[in-house]
Amino acid sequence: MKRLNESLIIMRKELKGYFNSPIAYIVITVFLAFTGFFFFKDFFYYNQAEMRGLFQTLPLMLSFVVPAVTMKLFAEERQSGSFEILMTLPVSAWDAVLGKFFAGVAFSAIMLSPTLIYLVTVFLVGSPDPGPVIGGYIGALLLAAAYTSIGLLASSFTRNQIISFITAWAACFLLWILDKVIIFLPAPFGFISYFGTDFHFQNIARGIIDTRDVIYFISVCALSLMFTVKNVEERR
Repeated sequence: MKRLNESLIIMRKELKGYFNSPIAYIVITVFLAFTGFFFFKDFFYYNQAEMRGLFQTLPLMLSFVVPAVTMKLFAEERQSGSFEILMTLPVSAWDAVLGKFFAGVAFSAIMLSPTLIYLVTVFLVGSPDPGPVIGGYIGALLLAAAYTSIGLLASSFTRNQIISFITAWAACFLLWILDKVIIFLPAPFGFISYFGTDFHFQNIARGIIDTRDVIYFISVCALSLMFTVKNVEERR
């Protein structure tokens, strides 16, 4: 319980830091501009009242946006020297890592929340199947959590936020594109697609919540957070 309280304190601090700087508003604006384009493209041009186009492009968009959100979580503190101050406080490495992770996931949820306006529009003019819609949002949160953990790991290795962003983006993009390159590989290498984030996200976005897909995202988060904690403890 104490660890959770410390993590929540750090989470609130990080969230406040996001919205005290322009980065939060820039990231959210860019994200909504792109999601709005893909949604209304189908809505007006193809006359389709559905969320499918949005959910199909969401993994790629989040692979860019989430690293931009997480790049400062440790890198900025190491550059400013506040990381050393944080580590002298009565908090464990797990407290710090979980607090920053929760902040990143919470920011992603806040960023996704305005897209509910698209959902309201769809239900007003059409009758979409609620299963894929619910699955799409659950998958989006799981995907954002996985990318946040990867971004947090990248941020813990460097003082430079740009390097942190590029490293996290490269890792997230690689996981997104894995199932796309299978067609260029021999059949025995087909199993590689199971390591791709988009493969598991699209399964959930169909409205089928398979435990294997959920376990995949939880595993990515757990492994990334464990390595982040190890790295923070070594630098403590």
